[in-house]
Amino acid sequence: MPQAAALASLTGRLAYTFNNPALLDEALTHRSAGSINNERLEFLGDSILNFVIADELFRKFSDINEGDLSRLRASLVNRDSLADIARELELGACLKLGSGELKSGGFRRSSIIADAVESLLGAVYCDAGFDVCRQLVLRLYKHKLENIPALDSLKDSKTRLQELLQSRQFARPEYSVIEISGKAHAQNFKVECRLEGIDCVTVGEGRSRRKAEQLAAEAALEIVNRHFEN
Repeated sequence: MPQAAALASLTGRLAYTFNNPALLDEALTHRSAGSINNERLEFLGDSILNFVIADELFRKFSDINEGDLSRLRASLVNRDSLADIARELELGACLKLGSGELKSGGFRRSSIIADAVESLLGAVYCDAGFDVCRQLVLRLYKHKLENIPALDSLKDSKTRLQELLQSRQFARPEYSVIEISGKAHAQNFKVECRLEGIDCVTVGEGRSRRKAEQLAAEAALEIVNRHFEN
């Protein structure tokens, strides 16, 4: 699709026409394509997006605490979520990329198209102000805001394991690194999770200590759940 046609389709999907087309051009220009690019607009759009979603969650869920609000926001404002929106907008077809990024398929890369959504929001804010930008965020997130995931599903394995044990008056799990292998730039961690008072020792492996701990905790959760069911 020619660039002009792609831009026309994009503005139609956004339901917004720029008063200053130069802002749209800047928002769609990746840093690989020139010194004038979308990084500053991305910074601005990221801040606006976080505030609008935080404000919406604050109004929508008056009975949950700050930690849960933060988890809900993180589930909505992340690279994968933004990349989903970018694909719905067919944003990749509109991006200006350097030759290297074009050859490597940068117009499909989640990190690039997710950043471009934020830069678009920054551009709309500069072009029309906060209220218009807020309405755009809510339109783009309408489906996601109507289908908020359950809070328990947002907690990582370590958190869920610890909360379950504490609810039954058991001690916190103990994690220890039992092996590190591989070269410095590509290490593999093996971590043991040991539970006091329950015959449970699990092991997780990952490219980071955190990932290994999460996998060990996930395995421990399965054992603990079976233990409490019996």
